[in-house]
Amino acid sequence: MTSGLDWSGRVGDVWAEQWRRTERSFTHLTAHLDAAIAAVAPRRGRALDIGCGVGSTGLALRAARPELEVVGVDLSPEMLALAGTRAADVEGRGGALRFVCGDAVSVAASEGPFDLFVSRHGVMFFPDPVAAFTSLRAAASPGAALVFSCFDERARNGFATLADEAVGHSPAPVAGYEPGPFAFADSHRVGAWLEQAGWALEAAARVDFEYVVGQGATPVEDAVDFLSRIGPAARAMAAAAPDERARIAAALREGLSHHRTGDQVALPASAWIWRVRAGAA
Repeated sequence: MTSGLDWSGRVGDVWAEQWRRTERSFTHLTAHLDAAIAAVAPRRGRALDIGCGVGSTGLALRAARPELEVVGVDLSPEMLALAGTRAADVEGRGGALRFVCGDAVSVAASEGPFDLFVSRHGVMFFPDPVAAFTSLRAAASPGAALVFSCFDERARNGFATLADEAVGHSPAPVAGYEPGPFAFADSHRVGAWLEQAGWALEAAARVDFEYVVGQGATPVEDAVDFLSRIGPAARAMAAAAPDERARIAAALREGLSHHRTGDQVALPASAWIWRVRAGAA
């Protein structure tokens, strides 16, 4: 997952196939993000859900603000199809909830202005963060809020460090900016980007949470299967020969067994939740 364009192809298709597991993995973070969004969401107006995936953040926002119009945008047609199915039972109740396939910056420009922008881990793939946030600011109503979550540094996220150990190496540090899951880990850099783009900081909170990777009667095997399909271990396994794939799976199994509690396997994880406002034009 190094490019936004990946989401329109194989990566998006895999996430759509595994959507129940990916939603489960974010359960303990989602509660914090939804609360942060609800605290600033207007009763009426228009909101844009950036990188909406299968629609969970938009659905939660509609439940909290039923008269708000919510537009979800994502690059993956497969995930958007699932989002539409999940949202079908709330259509016609107060405000509208709809989903658009495309680039979030372009959709914001064509459909703005918006009174609220939200995103659960959907902003880390912008090719140029300052340009993207500047464009979103241009599509914002006066005083509009932007609330988003993003992963903290790699070392604080067990799904990545465990995968690195299982594979046998970790990626070299990136000197500049490169889109990807941990591209927004440096809070000082992200804060500078937002300020440069015309957003005024209200809050930036680090949230430690449990990233649930396995559950059920055989949670370790469930976790091995999940991490073999989603995340850094999955990428390495896809490129490996059969014997090496089996070795990585065995290493994952061993590492995950130490994080089992009853019928669940959860890894330590960390994210940032940002809340900013559209500053003076």
